[in-house]
Amino acid sequence: MAVKIQINQGTIEIENDVIATIVGGAATDNYGVVGMASQTPVRDGVNQILNGDNFAKGVVVRQTDNGVIVDVYIIVGYGMKISEISKSVQARVKNDLNVMLGIVAQEVNVTVQGVRMLED
Repeated sequence: MAVKIQINQGTIEIENDVIATIVGGAATDNYGVVGMASQTPVRDGVNQILNGDNFAKGVVVRQTDNGVIVDVYIIVGYGMKISEISKSVQARVKNDLNVMLGIVAQEVNVTVQGVRMLED
């Protein structure tokens, strides 16, 4: 399913995979986020950290009348304050979706799927 934006010149359709890639990039750019995790860790591998090509497995996008709802699945660094990292991810995802795509995120739900030691 795609997000449709109506403008004077016509319609713009943005696929969920594009949104997922932008959300994944925004989430992983935050300090303390080790990587994206799969929303189905048993099927996709519990310990797998997703790379840029697979961000769609770690992001769920749902359309509403007022914007989109995004679920983000992340892995954070051991010893980090998870609540602060999650708030930072929420703010960054909302901002990037608005700036890059002109999409309003009604909700950004962050699920921490795991904790990993940060590499030096």
